[in-house]
Amino acid sequence: MKLRFISSLLVAALYGCNSSAPPPPPAADQTAPPAAPAPEQAAPADNNPPQSSETAYAPPEPQPVVSVYQDPPTSQPPPVEVASAPPPMLVEPPPPPPGPQYAWTGGYWAWYGRWVWINGRWLPPPQPDYHWFPPYYDHRGDHVVFVGGFWGGPHVSFIAPAIGAALVLAAVLPGVFAGPPPRGPEGVFVPAPPGSMPGFIIPAPMGTPPAVVTGAPPVINEGMRVNVSNTNITNTTVNNTVINNTVINNRVVNNVTIVAPASATASHQEVNSTVPAQAHLAAALPPVVRVAAPAPASSKPIAPYSPGHEVALPPPQTVHAVVPAELSRPQTAPAREAVRPSEPQQRPAPAAREEEAVEAKRKAASAETEMNKNAASEAGASKRAAEANAADEAKRKAAESSAERTRQEAAAREAAAKEAAAKESAAKAAGAKQAATQAAAKEAAAKEAAAKEAEAKKKAAEAAAAKKKAEEQRKEHPPAQ
Repeated sequence: MKLRFISSLLVAALYGCNSSAPPPPPAADQTAPPAAPAPEQAAPADNNPPQSSETAYAPPEPQPVVSVYQDPPTSQPPPVEVASAPPPMLVEPPPPPPGPQYAWTGGYWAWYGRWVWINGRWLPPPQPDYHWFPPYYDHRGDHVVFVGGFWGGPHVSFIAPAIGAALVLAAVLPGVFAGPPPRGPEGVFVPAPPGSMPGFIIPAPMGTPPAVVTGAPPVINEGMRVNVSNTNITNTTVNNTVINNTVINNRVVNNVTIVAPASATASHQEVNSTVPAQAHLAAALPPVVRVAAPAPASSKPIAPYSPGHEVALPPPQTVHAVVPAELSRPQTAPAREAVRPSEPQQRPAPAAREEEAVEAKRKAASAETEMNKNAASEAGASKRAAEANAADEAKRKAAESSAERTRQEAAAREAAAKEAAAKESAAKAAGAKQAATQAAAKEAAAKEAAAKEAEAKKKAAEAAAAKKKAEEQRKEHPPAQ
């Protein structure tokens, strides 16, 4: 009873208003002292000793995680059939958005020959009026049908892969254990909360962001599910503005409800809590078990998965779980001891109950302080990663701008060289034309001089002939004496 009461207080402190309140402590026994017991009689033998039907919770072992950024596709990618369930969710609280038009993408498991963590980040839509579609997981038979997150146009709706569609089972990378097959009902689901036992899945409506289970307790059995009630639906009409609405089953949903019986949770407490349906708000909730998502080794995003086109993945990083004290050791709910009818059940005194409450509050405060420290550290790491990504993006843009300037300068130099060559060619042509004109003029002058010389010679010849003829006539007819 004491352990269950302390667990109740701690879980209530961790969840705050998002979880149902734990049962109140039993009231002080105000009845009169019982009468002197009758002479003790032998109790009947108990052939069925009480046993606990609840499964023990073992804190998760350190696990290798490949963490990357992804360039999301701008249309719905083809489905992939995988033989293993995605691992439990990791914790990745988002930083503040850079602007109202940005959407929180990533923060989920995707298939690349193994389950790879797609690190969350704020991205603007690739085109006006585009909106973000979260990933899709569907339990069919012993396999999982997976469709990665993507950007869709203003009139695009998600189309679930047809039942019975002929899909080829995806190959697993050499030397990789992809995980156990899915455990849970068939149908659409999201991965289990952080720290859960591998293989379990959480049934959820289509379109549910996986981050909604971030603040839920780990699961150790089937039974947890995500529900949508009609009271959490809002019809929203927005003009010229991008908002982060979550569309589940073609309805804009503000909140979802996570429910689970006590037998399904590591805390052995029933769950009925309302959480935000928006991925960035749900991912910011404090987790029960903190398994922080590692920052990607490279800020360069990888291409979406395509069968037959291998993508170079960075080496995995080992992640460790931060487990509250009440869940840090394998345990089960204490079995109830048989009580004889003649023996009233012992109840704690008020002072003991106060001590238990103070101790539970102290442990809850200590756990909250530790989680706040981890959250601050993770927020700092996320900020540094975002700054590094922004710096890399700025360098890339600067390099592209420099390359563009160099190209433009080279083009300008080439154009100037061509223009100079054209001018030089034109000048040479003009010079050649002028030389030809001058040569023609000289040739015409020479011809004219030759013609004049010939005319002069002709006249001289004629004059000489006339003179000769006159002399001959004089000789034939001399003048009279």
